[in-house]
Amino acid sequence: MELNTVQVIKSFENRFAAQHIQRPLRVERYDAGDLITYEVALIAPSGKQETIQVSLLIERFVGGGFAGQVYKIKVLSIGSENSPFHVGGTYALKIFIPPSRGALLFRNLLYGIGFQGPFQIQCNPDAARAGALWQKFIRRAAALHFKDEYAVNDVHGILIDHTLGSCGEISNWVEGRTWRLEVDNYVDILTRWEKGEAIEDDALGSPEYRAKKKFLQDLVSLLHEMGAHEFARQYEWSTWKSQPNALKRLESDDEPDCGLTAVDFRAGLTLLPFLPMSPGDIKLILQGIKQGSLVQFDRGKVNTLEAYVKNHQADFADISPLLEELKTCENIYRNSIPDITHNHFRLLYDRNLYSTMAHSAITGWEVRNLIDQTAKEKLLTNKLFFAFFLFIGLIPFIGPIIRRILGRQDYRSHYARLIYDIPYLKRTLLAVRIENIIRWIRAGRITEEKSEKIYTSFLHYSYHLFLSFFSAQIHRFFSDRPYFIETLYSVMIKPLRLYFNAALREEWLKSMVEEGEQMQLVSKEDVRKILSQIQEPFIHKYLKSLAVHVIMSPATRVISVGIAILYLVNHPEISAWEAFAIAAGIIAFFQIIPISPGSLARGLYVLFVVIKERNLKDYSIALTLSFFKYIGYFSFPIQMTYRYPTLARCMVGFWTTKMVRAVPVFGEAGALLEHKIFTIFYNWPLTIRRKVWERRDRRETQKIRVWHTVPISIFFGILSGYGEYLYASITGFAPTFFYILPIILILGLLSGILINIGSGGASSLKRVSYAVIGGFGIGIINAAVPVFMADQITLAVALLSDVAWKSFILVIFSAMGAILMEFKV
Repeated sequence: MELNTVQVIKSFENRFAAQHIQRPLRVERYDAGDLITYEVALIAPSGKQETIQVSLLIERFVGGGFAGQVYKIKVLSIGSENSPFHVGGTYALKIFIPPSRGALLFRNLLYGIGFQGPFQIQCNPDAARAGALWQKFIRRAAALHFKDEYAVNDVHGILIDHTLGSCGEISNWVEGRTWRLEVDNYVDILTRWEKGEAIEDDALGSPEYRAKKKFLQDLVSLLHEMGAHEFARQYEWSTWKSQPNALKRLESDDEPDCGLTAVDFRAGLTLLPFLPMSPGDIKLILQGIKQGSLVQFDRGKVNTLEAYVKNHQADFADISPLLEELKTCENIYRNSIPDITHNHFRLLYDRNLYSTMAHSAITGWEVRNLIDQTAKEKLLTNKLFFAFFLFIGLIPFIGPIIRRILGRQDYRSHYARLIYDIPYLKRTLLAVRIENIIRWIRAGRITEEKSEKIYTSFLHYSYHLFLSFFSAQIHRFFSDRPYFIETLYSVMIKPLRLYFNAALREEWLKSMVEEGEQMQLVSKEDVRKILSQIQEPFIHKYLKSLAVHVIMSPATRVISVGIAILYLVNHPEISAWEAFAIAAGIIAFFQIIPISPGSLARGLYVLFVVIKERNLKDYSIALTLSFFKYIGYFSFPIQMTYRYPTLARCMVGFWTTKMVRAVPVFGEAGALLEHKIFTIFYNWPLTIRRKVWERRDRRETQKIRVWHTVPISIFFGILSGYGEYLYASITGFAPTFFYILPIILILGLLSGILINIGSGGASSLKRVSYAVIGGFGIGIINAAVPVFMADQITLAVALLSDVAWKSFILVIFSAMGAILMEFKV
C-alpha cells in the first residue's frame, strides 16, 4: 500500500477518535508503519512457557486467506535477553483471522458445521500453541529427512492480538518466491514422469516444478509417518492449492532442485465429508474415514508422534520436553468443542469435557473481544448467566448485539447513549461512515481523493454504500469517473493507439515487464535483457499484431449476440422460455467452438501480414494458432519464443497470472492452476511444435498419398445420407437440423483424422487441404443420397441448400480433424 494511502487511512482513524464514540474502531487489518506491542508466549525447547514483551513495526501487509492475515514485521524492542528474536530482525506475523468479512463468515460456517464451535486457532491459545508445537517436531524431522534445517520454517511464539480479536504467531521471515514459470517443450515426457514412469532427468524439463512436486510428496509421506495426518493436507499436491505453502528461497535461486521451505501448517477451511472443495479432497475424505476422522482440520495422532520421537531419540533429545506440553495443549484443544464426530458419546456423560468446553468458550469470548474482565468473572461463577450468554449468541443478527451489551461495559454505554443522546447518535453514524470509508480504501473501491467527498456528503456516501454490495471493480467503475474513462479507453481506444504509436507500445511493454519482475515472473537479469531488445523491429511487429488481437477480441461476443437477437426477431411465435434457451444456446455455441468469428479475423490478419511481408518463417506458429479461439491470444507470445524467449515467457506468464486471479481459492499466485494454464497456453504449443518438426522429418522419407480421400468421402457420404433416408422412410419426416448436426460434426472430425492418417509423406498444409476436399465431397454425397433414393429429382433447390450448409460444416470440422492430428503429441 502506498504511503499516501496509509496517511489518508490514519487521518480517518483520527477523525473516528475525534467523534468520542464509546466503542472502539472496528479494525480488520493493519497498515505499513503501524507499531504494535505483544506479549509473546515463546515455544522454548525446555518446555517452559516463558512470556516476553515484543514491540514491532509492520513493514507491509503480505496477504490474507481463510487461515488468517500475514505481515512482514521488524522487531524494535524485546523485553528479555533470552529470546529467539533480535532487535532489527525481520520476521513473519500471522494473525488467525481473515481480513475479508466474507472469508471469515465462510470459514467459520464450515468450522461450525464440522465441530459445532468457534474457530479454535483464532480464539483458543492452547489450540494455536498445539499447532506451533507440532510444527517444531515437524521441522526437526524434515531437517533430518531432507538434510536441510530450513526445509520447514521455524515458529517462535504465540500471541493474542486484542485489537483484531485473534491469536497469532511469529515465525521466521523467508525471503522466497513460489515458482518460476519454466519454458519446457517436452511436456509430453513430463506428463509421463508425473504418471510414475521412470525417465532420466536429462530427458526432462521443468526442474523447479519437478523439485517442488517431489518435495511436497516427500513431506506428505513424512507427515503421515509422524502422525500429522491432517497437517499433510496443507501439502497434498492434488488439492491444487498447496503449492504456495512451500517457498523457493531466493538464496538458492539459481539451483532449481533445492532451497524449498514449507511455511504454512495452518489450515483455513474445514474438510467436510459431503463437501469436497478440490480434486484431491475426495481421496483425503476417504483417507480420513479410514483413520476414524470424518471431519478433518488439523488433528494429529500424538501417540504416533511419540513413537516416532522414541525411534529417533538422539535427534529429538533437546526438544523432547515439548512433547508433554503438546499432549496437554492437544487435550485442552480437542475437549474445547463438542466435535460430535470425535467425542461421540462422551458428550452424554463426561463432566470434564463440559468443564473444558466452558472454560475454553469464556477464554475464546475474551480473545475475540466479546467480554471484558468483569463479564469474564461473572461467566466463571454464574452458570445460569453462562448458559444464557452461550445460547443468545446463536440468534442471528440480534444475538451478537445482546452479547456485546452483556459482555462489555463500553458497548452498554454506547448502545444506551444511542437511545437518548441525539448528538451522540449523529456522531456514531458519522463514525460508521468513517469505518466504511477506511474499508473501501483498503479494498481499492475508492481513491484517496474520492474519500473526502464521501466523508462530507451523505448523498455520495449513500450511493457508495449501495455499490459496496457489488464487486470492487463494479463499485469503482460506476463511481469513479477517471477509472470509468480509463477502463473504456483501455478496451476501445488504447489497442488502436498501440497499433499506430511505437512509443506507446514501448511504454506498454516496459510497464508489463516491470510488473512481471514484481510478480517474480522474471529476474532482474531477464528485465535488462528484454529492455535492451525493446526497439528491435520484430518486437514492434509482434506488438502491433498483439494490438490487433485485442481489437478483435469482442468480435465473437458481438456477432453471437447479434445472431441470437436476429433469430428471436424472426421467430416471434416462440415462448419467452424457449427464446431464452435458444439465445443462450447460440451464444454458448460461439463460446465453445474452436474457431470463432473473432479468431477467424485474427487468423486472416496474420495471413495478410505473411503475404504482405512474404515471410512465413517468422509467423508460422502465429499463423496456425491465431485461427483458434482462446489459445489464439497467446499465438504471438508463443511465436516470439523463436527470437525472444525471455520476453515471450514474461508475457505469457503475466497474462496467465492475471487470468487465474479471477478464480476463487484456486487462483492464488503459485498454485497449480497458474502452472497448468501456463503449460496449456505456452509449453504445450512448444511441445506440439517440436512434435510437428519431428513428424516433418519422418515424412520426408515417405511417399505422398492422396487417393484414399475419395473412398473415405464416398463411404461417409453414402453412410450418412442413407441413414437420413431411412429415418425419413420410417418416421415420415425429414430429420431436423439439431438431429443431423451432431452426426455431421462427428463425421467431419473422423474423416479429417482418417484422411490425415492415410496421407503418407504429405506436408501439414496438404493434409489439411485433402481433408477440406474430403469434407466437401461428403457434404455433396450426403445431401444427394436421400434425394435420389426417394426419386425426388425436382427438389433441386433443397438439394443445393443441403449441400451448402452441410458442406460448410463438414469442411470446417474435417479441417479441424486433420489439424488435431497434426497437433497430436
